[in-house]
Amino acid sequence: MADWMALEDVRTAFANQVDYCRANDAGLTASVVQAIRDGIDGPGAFRARLRDWPGKPMADALPLRAAGGLHALYLTGAAPSLGPLYAGEAVDAGPLVNAAIDAHDAALLPWLDGPPQTNEAARSSNYAAAMLWLAARGLPGRFDCIEIGSSAGINLMMDRYRYDLGGVAVGPDDAAMRIAPDWRGPPPPESSVEIVALRGCDVAPIDLTDPEALLRLRAYAWPEHRVRAQRLEIAAAEAARHAPDLVEADAAAFVAEALARPQAVGTTRVLMHSIVWQYLGAERQAAITAAMEAAGAKATPERPLAWIAVEANRQTFRHELTVRMWPGSGEPQLLAAAHPHGAWLEWMG
Repeated sequence: MADWMALEDVRTAFANQVDYCRANDAGLTASVVQAIRDGIDGPGAFRARLRDWPGKPMADALPLRAAGGLHALYLTGAAPSLGPLYAGEAVDAGPLVNAAIDAHDAALLPWLDGPPQTNEAARSSNYAAAMLWLAARGLPGRFDCIEIGSSAGINLMMDRYRYDLGGVAVGPDDAAMRIAPDWRGPPPPESSVEIVALRGCDVAPIDLTDPEALLRLRAYAWPEHRVRAQRLEIAAAEAARHAPDLVEADAAAFVAEALARPQAVGTTRVLMHSIVWQYLGAERQAAITAAMEAAGAKATPERPLAWIAVEANRQTFRHELTVRMWPGSGEPQLLAAAHPHGAWLEWMG
């Protein structure tokens, strides 16, 4: 009974991912995920590991781990038969995907070993919008930023990007990358924002200058969203020019260390993260929350603290931009509903 229930959880996770992809204009990726689900009872170690998944398949992003492996086969030229599918041609994904799984069983297995790392530059537009809001609320517009779950550190280079947020501009004129999400609702407040520091950590940081590591990020970018791939290439070029300040560290330990550092007068220290909270586990979540609330209790108007999060709301099944700030109540403030890859923001702040 337990094995049957586990398999049903896996099937449900794949079905939910198909629906999610379709709802986010990712029909190609939806067809790949559906094809993997349809063939899950087939032979091979890859499919067996999917069927016997020991964790929570949706929280572990199991369907996206599997889909990333298939995309990598195409990107490396290992499975040229997948070419018509990933080119967007009107083909039946089922036979193509399952033939590729049969032929590359061993090569696909490592893609199940860890969660996807989809480091999206456009997600940082949420950070920029939240900084505008914080500055408009009277916090110093000079931001000392720390990020957890930074993956390859793409968002740690956001001071090199230019944002158009509902007509409100943030960032340098000569930016390496320009990001203009589809803005819904009223514009954010116009404020002066300056990023004075950006530091981040990841339990398994990705080096954008490493071809194999860059392939992993390319594989997890949904192929039909070509602008994501373009941004990834720009970010890789920027990292080669000047690497982001990214270290390998446990998220809770990194936050505690960062909060203990001296904070300059007239700067707002801000913790940021996007689509990472679910992967931390209850113990780390509690440790980070306790550290932030303890530091918040000591915050002053000259040295305030803020917490910007872009995470999934498990009750509403949407991604939300929320902010906490100290001095003050520290209660979460909902600023926007957000596309998981930064394609749009619906401003509520």
